[in-house]
Formats: sequence, C-alpha cells, structure tokens
Amino acid sequence: MKLPVGYHKFHKNKFLNYQLNRWYSLGYARKENIQTIGSKIKTFDDYINEFQKASEDAIQENRLKNAATYLRASEFLIEPNDVTKIPIYKKFIELFDKVFEDQNFERHKVPYNGSFLSAIKLPSKTKEVKGTIIGIPGFDAFIEEFYCIWNYFTENGYDFIAFEGPGQGGSRRLYDQYFDHDYEKPTKAILDYFELNEVTALGVSMGGYWIMRAAAFEKRIKRVIAMPPLYDWLEMTNSFNQKLAKWFLTKRRLTNFFIRLKMNVGTIKHTINNALFIQNKSDPFDAVEWMMGMNKEHIHSHLIDQDVLLLTGENDAFQPVGLLKKQKEALTKAASVSERIFTKSEQADQHCQMGNLGIALEEMLNWINKKST
Repeated sequence: MKLPVGYHKFHKNKFLNYQLNRWYSLGYARKENIQTIGSKIKTFDDYINEFQKASEDAIQENRLKNAATYLRASEFLIEPNDVTKIPIYKKFIELFDKVFEDQNFERHKVPYNGSFLSAIKLPSKTKEVKGTIIGIPGFDAFIEEFYCIWNYFTENGYDFIAFEGPGQGGSRRLYDQYFDHDYEKPTKAILDYFELNEVTALGVSMGGYWIMRAAAFEKRIKRVIAMPPLYDWLEMTNSFNQKLAKWFLTKRRLTNFFIRLKMNVGTIKHTINNALFIQNKSDPFDAVEWMMGMNKEHIHSHLIDQDVLLLTGENDAFQPVGLLKKQKEALTKAASVSERIFTKSEQADQHCQMGNLGIALEEMLNWINKKST
C-alpha cells in the first residue's frame, strides 16, 4: 500500500491537527473526510461525534477500512469513565477483523500476570523468511492502527509480532492489565510464548522508551529501534521546570488543584486522562508521578549492548529531537548506534513521521537488512 505524503493543516489547534494527520497518514482515511471533520471540530466532543458520524456513513457505503479508522479515531478522545469507551473499542476490533479477514494474521492472547496480553502475528509474505520483528505502539495507540507498519515488514521478508503491554490497547481494555514501566517483563512473556530466540524490536512513539528499557534486560533482542526515543521525561524541559516538577511531586493536593485547572486544554487533558486510564487510577497526581517514572536512570541505557537505530523528526512536538541526542550519548556500550533525523523538506519532520511514514519504513528496513547479515 502506498502511504500518503504530506502534513496538512486540517485544524488550527496543533494537537487536534496532529491527530487528524495521524489517521490520514496511516493510509486508511479519506482526505476529504478528514478535511470535513476538521472543519467541524471546536471541542473534544465535536471530534468524537464527527468521527462517529463519519464511521456510520462509511459503513453505509461499505467503506469498512475508513469506518474502522474513524471509529478508532473517535475512541481516542473518549474519556476513561465514559461507558461507551469499551463498547466502541470492541466495535472497532470487530470492524478491523472483518476488513482484514482475508489477510493471514492471527490474534493471540498471551498469558501474563494472571490474565493476558493482546498480540497479533503477521507471517512473512515471501518464501524466504529473513527473521522476526516484534513491535509495540505508544502512549495512546493500538497495534491495529499501525497495521500498515507491521505489514510493510512482512512484505519484505519478516515475520512480525505486534503486542500491547500492560495498560495498552486490548491488554488494558479487554484483559485489565494495568501499566508497568518495566517493559522487559511483558516482552519476555511475548518472546517465551512465541518461542523466539533472536528478534529486532521496534517501539513506536512512547514505545521508543519502553522498547529501549526492554532491550537493556532482554538479550534475545539483538537490534532495537526507537521511533523516536524519549530517554527522560524531564529532559524535555529546562532546569527550572525540572526543579518545579520535582517540587510538585512533594505536594499532592496542590498538584491536583493546578492540574485540574489546566485540564480544559487539549493536550494536557488527553495526556492526564490517558495516563490515569492506563494505570486504572483517578488522581491527577498519579499521572504526573507516572510521567516521572520514565527517566534516564530507569531506562538503564548503559546495559544496552545491541545495535540501535534512533529515529525522530526535527519538529517533533511530543518527543523533541534533543532527546535523541541525549539517548545517543547515553548508549556507551551499544554495539552500534545509527540515527536519522527527518526534515520538513522530506515532509517527515513531525512525530513518528506522520506526513511521510513511508520514508521512515524504508530507513528501518534498510537498517534491519544491513544489521541482520
């Protein structure tokens, strides 16, 4: 599938505009639909309702790929305590499976921590299988929405296993697995279940942090890709803000008060809501504490001795380019460290290269092929 190229102005709000570009860049949305939806959005409720309407229209016209994508987009901003959140997720999964029922992919329930992790396996579409890649989504993504990424590698000779760790996707919504920063534990469960001894591991978005943490402790990972790296949450801010954030962690009631004041703002509202949802908590303070759990001490960069590829965009608003440089400096024992910073001229400068995802896929494939030989 040829992915769209171009990062568009679908909305004046940068956060909403990125999300609209996200669904379009992944290849299963109509540009005209996204433009229409964007023109009608003023609030999160507008966003939710317009995508649900677009999904219903697509179902009526038998455009099921569009319908599934728009339903997923709608679920994205439904608040954790909304009783429609899980039913809409389940309807999305039902649509997704119907859309791709002719594809040779398998759903798996991987035993973990008294319940299960959600995983899908996509076998290579070539006669010669070059190896296996495992992949994870990020803070607020599903394995299904990145199907175009996983599928790309199967078309080029690799088996691909995508999974959702505790707190993510179906692992949270179906199996009540709540978040754990120690990502080597679910990674071990996946490698054990599929009997894998050597893999390349890819983390997309905030998954770029968790997959690096996994590689530090799980040596069946031979090559690791962070798209992009996070390294340390506080490194995104200046030294004053770092000190302020640490001070707020000593003031639970005050922190809750100020966060609730700010939660009418788009990015903050979504970040806090989702951080609490994946932990099954309700106190905003716990969201801040969760964010601080992703730090340069916890990631254990000094234990990573594999080949590493770091990718980012020069204008990434969520995981800024400076984090790549800090992560690279910390990889003192890596077998090799490669990097690629995508530019605006390539239309790949945004978070996770939305705008030109294809160029990132090609970069990763070439690197994996080179490091696997």
